[in-house]
Parts: sequence; structure tokens; C-alpha cells
Amino acid sequence: MSQKKGRFLIGLIVGVVLMLVIGKWQRLINREVVEPKEWVDYVNPYMGNISHLLVPTYPTVHLPNSMLRVYPERTDYTSDQLAGLPLIVTSHRGSSAFNLSPYQGSEKSMKSVINYSYDREKIAPYRYQVYLDRAQVEVDYAPSHQSGVYRLSFEKEEPVFLIFNSRNGALKWENGSLSGFQYIDKKTKVYLYAEMNLPLERWGVLTDSVLLYDQFSVEGKNASLVLGFGKQKELGVRYGISFISTEQAKKNLEREIPAYDVDAIAEIGRNIWNEALGKIQVEGGSETDKVVFYTSLYRCYERPVNLSEDGKYYSAFDGKIHEDNGRSFYTDDWIWDTYRATHPLRVLIDNEQESDIIYSFLLMAEQMGTNWMPTFPEVTGDSRRMNANHAVATVIDAWKKGVRGFDLEKAYQAAKAAIEEKTLIPWSAAPAGWLDDFYKKHGYIPALKPGEEETVPHVSKWEKRQPVAVTLGTAYDQWCLAQIAAELGKKKESEEYLRQSYNYRHLFNPATGFFHPKDKEGRFIENVDYRYSGGLGARDYYDENNGYIYRWDVQHNISDLISLLGGNESFLMALDSMFNTPLGMSKWSFYSFLPDHTGNVGMFSMANEPSLHIPYLYNYAGQPWMTQKRIRTLLNQWFRNDLMGMPGDEDGGGMSAFVVFSMMGFYPVTPGSPTYNIGSPVFTRVKVNMGNDNVFEIIADRASEENKYIQSAQLNGAILNQPWFTHEQIASGGLLKVKMAAKANKEWGVSNPPPSEAPWK
Repeated sequence: MSQKKGRFLIGLIVGVVLMLVIGKWQRLINREVVEPKEWVDYVNPYMGNISHLLVPTYPTVHLPNSMLRVYPERTDYTSDQLAGLPLIVTSHRGSSAFNLSPYQGSEKSMKSVINYSYDREKIAPYRYQVYLDRAQVEVDYAPSHQSGVYRLSFEKEEPVFLIFNSRNGALKWENGSLSGFQYIDKKTKVYLYAEMNLPLERWGVLTDSVLLYDQFSVEGKNASLVLGFGKQKELGVRYGISFISTEQAKKNLEREIPAYDVDAIAEIGRNIWNEALGKIQVEGGSETDKVVFYTSLYRCYERPVNLSEDGKYYSAFDGKIHEDNGRSFYTDDWIWDTYRATHPLRVLIDNEQESDIIYSFLLMAEQMGTNWMPTFPEVTGDSRRMNANHAVATVIDAWKKGVRGFDLEKAYQAAKAAIEEKTLIPWSAAPAGWLDDFYKKHGYIPALKPGEEETVPHVSKWEKRQPVAVTLGTAYDQWCLAQIAAELGKKKESEEYLRQSYNYRHLFNPATGFFHPKDKEGRFIENVDYRYSGGLGARDYYDENNGYIYRWDVQHNISDLISLLGGNESFLMALDSMFNTPLGMSKWSFYSFLPDHTGNVGMFSMANEPSLHIPYLYNYAGQPWMTQKRIRTLLNQWFRNDLMGMPGDEDGGGMSAFVVFSMMGFYPVTPGSPTYNIGSPVFTRVKVNMGNDNVFEIIADRASEENKYIQSAQLNGAILNQPWFTHEQIASGGLLKVKMAAKANKEWGVSNPPPSEAPWK
């Protein structure tokens, strides 16, 4: 090569390198700086806001487990109107208390609640922003635990009014502030105290759409107080709420929101949410996976709510105000939904809070005067919804996993009384009666024959007896009682409740392999179709789900269920059959009488809580790889980052906890047994902060959408060839390592199934 050519090539190379370097720097300079996402940034409150059939999720703005919750009030997500601005939602999926309507215009057109056209809505767990486009008002809101703050910006050159509506209560203006209350039932009130950052020019009350000036107070239905501020461009509103008094509402406000700074309160809320969501940290997976995961985790913090206010709380269970003695009082917990996974999840990431929640259950039992453990404790008391008494499961599950801070003997007595003394009739708080005596004697709830008239008092015409569901649910509760009695050294009682925990056998039909309704004479009801029979919601026999779902409702004794079905092969065939049996009719026909049974894969319903453990049952019969396949398929099919991303009623954490557990890669099939079933980890790494510097870590090598099958596993450095582990193995922190691949290892985990109660000898 000539010297000239050599210099040319060197110059060319240097030029190309310089061009690349300069181009790279230009791209770096011109590129927008993208802030790294924090955990709360993955939350999409809109996920599931359009329901497949029944109740959707709500885009709730609140702090974790806080008393104050709000969401935009509209008929459904697709509605183009907001009914005023919310101040408080009193219970999960409940109606709001109080309402705020900013207004500019003719005084003759004022209403108690203004309907707004809206646009540019943005919702985060800690902030709500919306533009009321026709009213030309910008709304910015942030909540604290027991108070909130609005910033309202007005574009019109007209006088500004605020319309406060108590719906059913009283409001008054006094000493530069607004205060009042609203009844949310006959005995329970929620109180409001509010201040504005501008002086008042006019005031009055709105009655039947007529504004009466210079009146300071109003009471009754849709009691509305109107406050006028003249022509303004911006107005701040801050308020506190209380279940104790308006004075306490004022204290709550002053403690939490000292100024009208929405940005500051939102930043505080953002930090609180990041701390809560950061108790579980994930790596790997897609951005969508993270959104689904952290949105699901956010929903697990919506209930129950902390009612303690400066060391006191109002209890609707006796209508009195109590000292909390340094422990928060929690309510609004639909236990039929949450005992399955939400409570076990809380045991992992905040066992002190779980201890306080169970302690609150015991206070409720005492305050009701019956010493019956609650089943559906709400802000207004125990509504006794659904069936069975599953608070007993939360007690033994927490205790077996090392949670203390409550009196186990008291818990046992309250749980025992709820099962022995209160009726087992669904949706009833009546004392035990004929059906309960029948159950104690014969071991099952009898069904009515077709056409037979109901004669037992307290049985709802709508909810019916639900005899199979109640029998199976009570058998599980009695198993939980047996475990508590054993912990307390009550051997005789433990053995008796263990015997009763097999009562599901009385309804097992060996000819069909299903749990079958039986009449009071002990005969199986004839002509039962396990897909369709039982009337609306199948409540004549089951509850919200059909016989295909309740076939597996023996969480405490899968081993015996396998025996009843004829062994592993028959058990696996029955599981597959459920997923492969078609509806047999049009969807509109099927859902017309089983509206809760959505999220279908054959006869399996992903949309209702009794289904949540079913995909993990393959682990018990020698096919862990099928559990891995089913879990990944169900997660991909039904839980998505979109408006229809939930398959059914989410119930404030009841279903979302299933998603959280399953995406991490394990699940508590049997609350009360300190064990977890292994599924299929979605993320390559998960860190669970269990408190006291204890971290449980899961490393799933090569985990991806395709690589969903476990090839091998190690737990705390030892080879793990079983699809389960114990809570004790991770209680002080631990490491689960699994190798993943695209094809199933059908030998892994086969020989040692998860523990389950053995058949009764």
C-alpha cells in the first residue's frame, strides 16, 4: 500500500469515528431526559374500569388503608359526565358522602349536585386532576389519610360559587368554616370540616333548586350550602373528615394539611405509596407485566381502612367511641373474598398490620354483644354478607405464620361462637335455628326439592340456603377451628372439629364425582345439571358459581378429594374436564342466570374468588407443569393493562392478591396451612421485604412469556424437587432459585405433592 493511500485510509477511519462520536453526543444532548420509573408510576387505576358484566374496578384515590377514599362519580367509565366532585367514599364500592360542585352562572340554574362534562382526566393513587370543559374549571386534588385538598382554577369572568351537599344530614357556615355531618346509615355519621383560602362574599342555602341568601345552616335530604366568593381565578379548599365529630374532623385537617398546597400533599402521598408498593420489588418481565403487578398490589391496599383518629375510633358495632390504646382499629373488610389471598399477602409484607386487623375483629365481636366473629365488617357494622365464617381462617393462618399480638383463646371463642351460635344461613345475623341443628346432627345443609316452599325463618328469598356452598365452607371453617384448638392444647375439641371438617363427604355423589345437593331425607336432588341448576346465581344449591367450581371447594383436604375422585389420574381428568367443558348455550343465556361466573375457560370462572386456588391443584396430583401452564395462561388471558383488564368483581383486593402472588410465582392454596404452592414466576427477580430486614427473594433464571416452565429449583441453597415450601423456610428471609424454559419438565416436583389433610381413619 502506498503512503498516500495509507494516509487516506487512516483519515477516513478517523473521520468515521469522529462522526459517530459527534452523532452520539448530539443524540444524547437532543434526547429528552427520561426519569426512571418508581413503583407507583406503574399503577394504572383505570385497569378494569369497564366490567365484563357486573361490578368494575374503581379508580380510587387514597393512601394505603386510609379512611379517606375518593373516586370520580359517574354512572360508569364511559359516562361523559361527572356528578360533582367527591369528598369521601364511605366504603369500598359504596356511595360517597358529601359532594362539592364549583359553579359559575345563573343562580336560578344552581342544583345540589352539578353534572359536568369533563376532559383530560388524570388519576394516580395519590392525585386526581380533571378539566371541566364546559364549566371551564381546572380541578387538582390530593388526599391525606383523613383529609384532602382541592385547587380549583376558573377561566370564566363570573362570580364563583361552591355548592356543598350533605345528601342526608346537615351543614352550617360558622366562624369562617363549613362543618356538618351525613348519615350513612341509621346510627353512623361521617363528619366534615372545610376551609377555603379566600374570604366569603355571599352565602345561603339551596332548597328545591331555590337559593335563599343569608342563611347559615341547612338540614335534610340533599341539604346544600352555597358559598359565594365573587370573581376569582383560583380557589383552594381543604377539608377533614371524621367518624367521631366535626371537632375531630378539624383536628384531622390541621394535623395533615396545614396549607392549600396540592403539590406538597401529592408528593407526600406519592412517597407513601412508593414505600408501600416497594415492599415487593420486581425485575424482568415486560412493562405491561409491571403495570398489572403494581396495579394489583395497589388494589390490595384499598381495604380494610384505619378508623383511628388521634387515639380514638368510632365503632358501628356498638355505636360508641372507644380509645384505641395505641392500636389502629380497622374495618371494611369483606372476609369471604379477602381471607383467600389478601390476608396471607399482608402476613408477608406487613404482619404487624395484620395483627391489628385480627385484633380489631375481636373488638368487633365483643362490641356486638354476641362475641360472634364478624364476616363482612364494614364502616356501618357487620353486614353478614355471603356465607360461612372465614375470619377463623385469617386467625389460624396468621398464627401459624408467626403473627402474634392478639389473644388466640379469645379468637377461638369468638370464631367458635360464630359457627356454633350464629345461624349458618347466608346473609343472616340471626341465632342458630333448625337448619343449624340439622347440620350439627347430619353434617350437611339440606336442599329444597324443586318446587318445595321455604319455611325456615331468616332464609333470604334472593340468597336462598346455598346448601352445598355453606356445607363445604363450614367444613373448612371447622378444620380451621380444629387447628386453633390444637394450638391451644384442646385435644378433644380439636379432634371433634377435625371430624366435622369432613362433612363435605356427606354431599359427595360417587356416581357423578360432584358435590351434589341433598334433601332433608338424605336423598340426592334429582336431575341436577352441574352447569346450570340452582336458579339465579345457582343459589338454590351453590353460590354465584356452579357445581363445577364447588367441586374443588375443599381447600383443607385436597388429598381426601383426590381419593374421593378415584386417585390422581381421575382427579387430573376432572380438572381438565372443567377447563374443557363448553357453556353449552349462548353466553347471554348462561350469564343471565350465572352473572358472577365470567372469565370463563370452559366451566372454570376466573372472575370469582372460589376459583382462585383451582389452577394450583395440579400440583397435588403429579402434574406441577400443568399448574405452571394454567397460571400463565390465565394471567395472560384475563389480567391485562386495559379498561377490561379484570375478569369480574375485584372486591378491593380479593382477586388482585391472586395476581400478586401468582406473578411472583407462589400461592397460599390453604389459608391455615403455613405452606405455599409454587406456580410460574413471571419476573426474573422478586424481592419481598417481610420486615425486620428479612427479605425473601425469588430468582427465576430466563423467565419470560415463553419460558414459563420450571426445570429445577433450589430453596436456601438446597435442591427443591417439590412444588411447595413452608412459611418457616422463608420467615427469616430466604432465596428461591428456579430455572425456567419453554418446554415443561414433567418430572420436576412430581413425587412430593403439597401437604394436605389425610383421609379420615
